[in-house]
Amino acid sequence: MKHSEHDEALANTIKALATVELPRQFSALVRGLAAFDNLIIIAYHGEHRPTVLYREFTDPVVYLPMDNQYLGGAYLLDPFYHEHLKGDVRGVRRLMDVAPDHFRRTHYYNNYYKQTTLLDEVAVFATITNNITLTACFGRDRSSGSSFGKREIQALRRHEMSLSALLETHWRDYRCQDAAGASSEPLEKRLREALEQEHGIRLSPRQAEVALFILRGHSSLAIGLHLEVSTQTVKVFRRQLYAKCNISSQAELFALLMPLFARLTAHG
Repeated sequence: MKHSEHDEALANTIKALATVELPRQFSALVRGLAAFDNLIIIAYHGEHRPTVLYREFTDPVVYLPMDNQYLGGAYLLDPFYHEHLKGDVRGVRRLMDVAPDHFRRTHYYNNYYKQTTLLDEVAVFATITNNITLTACFGRDRSSGSSFGKREIQALRRHEMSLSALLETHWRDYRCQDAAGASSEPLEKRLREALEQEHGIRLSPRQAEVALFILRGHSSLAIGLHLEVSTQTVKVFRRQLYAKCNISSQAELFALLMPLFARLTAHG
């Protein structure tokens, strides 16, 4: 996009603030910087179930797993969701730059993410309150069949603060009513309680933490760095976890815990 074209697209987006036209104009503004196949704007509220504010796509298959699977609990394993949990996040993030080191080996990636046909994702983050983050996720899927180019990523990063500011200004008054009365207990604790209720399995807090790290795609080395323990200690926790759950693989761990995630987020 030429400078004058970008300036015009930016002007149109500013004029659309606080109107229903904003998402469409914002989409056109970003498209001038980086071609994309799909866009979804999501509001995250703490650990509670996210809300989709806007979506557009070339191929409808990209969002087929969104409402039931992603919003039903799979978001708890999403690298962008974990960026939100850091708090006060703004600017551009590329999924594979923030994903854990073994993300592509996870059951989440191979059984949820691949269904979407997404090949690459870049998100503009905006902070609305201490607890609410917006992400405008731009994806490349099987429609184009390719990832974002280096120049496109650079163009997005050059304008990342203004893109975040547009989202923050438009949705400055956004609040989620559903999350107001939801449980604020840490996910690990809620998961341990649900696992004991449903299956009679009692995990220690540390074993529950390790289970979540494994499902998100962290290697034993990465888990050790997060928990400040040795890789050997992590392997002991993993063995204990698998023995208590009577499983032998990450796929079985995923199958055991995903239905619980859906129940834990139903009230959020």
